[in-house]
Amino acid sequence: MTDGTAETADRDGRGISRRQLGRVSLLLGGALGIAALPAVPATAAERPVRHPAAPTTLRHGSPHRAGLLQEPLRRLVTDAEAFLRPSPKHPWYAGAVLLAGRGATVALHEPIGMAVRYADYDEKTDTGVELPPDRQLPTTRDTVFDLASLSKLFTSILAVQRIERGTLELEGKVASYLPDFGRAGKQDMTIRQLLTHTSGFRPDLPLYDAPTYEQKLEMIWNEAPLNPPGTVYLYSDLNMISLQLVLEKITGSTLDVLLAEEITGPLGLRSTRYNPPASWKPRIAATEVARKPWSALDRGLVWGEVHDENAFSLGGVAGHAGVFSSAWDLAVLGRTLLDGGSYGRARILRPESVQLMFTDFNTAFPGDEHGLGFELYQHWYMGAMATPSTAGHTGFTGTSLVLDPTTDSFLVVLGNSVHPVRTWRSGSAPRVAAGDNLARAVAVRPDRGRTAWFSGMASATTATLALPALDTLAGGARLRCSLWWDTEPQSDVLALESSADGGATWQPVPFTATRRGEQPRPHPAGTATGFSGRAWHRVTAELPAARQLVLRWRYTTDRLYVGRGAYVDAQRVETHRGVLFDGARPADASRVTARGWTASAD
Repeated sequence: MTDGTAETADRDGRGISRRQLGRVSLLLGGALGIAALPAVPATAAERPVRHPAAPTTLRHGSPHRAGLLQEPLRRLVTDAEAFLRPSPKHPWYAGAVLLAGRGATVALHEPIGMAVRYADYDEKTDTGVELPPDRQLPTTRDTVFDLASLSKLFTSILAVQRIERGTLELEGKVASYLPDFGRAGKQDMTIRQLLTHTSGFRPDLPLYDAPTYEQKLEMIWNEAPLNPPGTVYLYSDLNMISLQLVLEKITGSTLDVLLAEEITGPLGLRSTRYNPPASWKPRIAATEVARKPWSALDRGLVWGEVHDENAFSLGGVAGHAGVFSSAWDLAVLGRTLLDGGSYGRARILRPESVQLMFTDFNTAFPGDEHGLGFELYQHWYMGAMATPSTAGHTGFTGTSLVLDPTTDSFLVVLGNSVHPVRTWRSGSAPRVAAGDNLARAVAVRPDRGRTAWFSGMASATTATLALPALDTLAGGARLRCSLWWDTEPQSDVLALESSADGGATWQPVPFTATRRGEQPRPHPAGTATGFSGRAWHRVTAELPAARQLVLRWRYTTDRLYVGRGAYVDAQRVETHRGVLFDGARPADASRVTARGWTASAD
């Protein structure tokens, strides 16, 4: 069962440029050929990966020690607890474990709700049949969850390890490793296309209908892609199942053995594995009451076994699903990647290999940014943590992992949202709320002085910050200020506007924003949207001449997702004759009119 974005569009291009691929070739020691790849104009920005000077291991600590604000972390928990209740009709999950941190410090590690609550599901009344209270199990910090599609990250890491070692080629054809795979138009499908979901495969295939393993393979060999490989983004479990077959072929080991030898063993992930033993069951969160028609198989309450039907039919070990893990182990994995592939004295990847997982290979498919295995810049579950370099993934059972290199922060949300049935949850509201709160917990310090105006992070809202009416009739008036913004691209917009008729009509004011050490960037429409690099920009704007000119910043958000918001600091309006307004002076600052904006010191 998949849990990726379902939107697809027919777009041209391979999703990576010669320039970008050339850079990747250098990262991998020049072993990657680029001659066969067509040139496309898109390029990808460098993704920051941390290189710790000393071995790093996680520890529990206070928000202050992590460099996080305490109040947003409290809201992270209370907001998550709200989804234990009807939201709106049924709970989104029966229970969850929340983990958030920054640097080497885990500042939040909180279990909520129940790991095992229901024995059955009554489809006639759409109600869950609860277990007796003495048989229900609450979540704990150590509760183990079926990760579902988060398993894809482990498969991807195993593949990148092989790319690093030279036994697997990123642009190599899958059929060169698995000759039977080349049937039905798949002869040119590449390893990169599997890792970035640009293979053209449909989302899944009912392998569970084939009675033998050999027949399941035949289904894959004979499966034709829906679209020519490299022409569209379409999230598919078949990509990682195919990659599993490649890895097992070139290594001679099964995927569960590779996981233990190459990742969980070196990193000390004692709660992460395929097919957990029966002794683990009391600490495993239950998933769905699997019964047709909502499930492909009649299995009753699934608890301690993989939920995904295809993974179950493959013996519990699959490239797309099947890994069980705890919040702490996922935090260790996240810390490892944020630190360039090392944790403590163990190293599972070189920094340049990790860089591939945080680099957008899908630049030809805007909105479907994807590294090798990791999704990038997805507000729909990352919330305000989403930046062009934020990496993450979700799992159908209610799991997610988000890593933000720009703030060195990490977020794990493990929930059993298909317990007792998958139809009780929709969307990713708890994940978004958690991402918003952790993003808010990373302080934005004022550029000058003690406070700056903050737009807030509410959705479906318009917030305005207006200066008092100024006489600019003599001409030559100019606005100078500091500006910081991070918004959902295109959907949420910050605009600078002016009015000469008391606010009856407003006109855009073009401005130029300059980040320290970079060239000025004009904003001719008077608007800013997207990610500005978590840095203050110096803004200048030429103002129109008017007897009573009112200048305002207007921040408008849609009803879905938001970024970290916008901050304005140190506003100053001057002409050749002198200063008309100086926000650094208390007398002038008190005259600023703000609707929906607050003065913030963080």
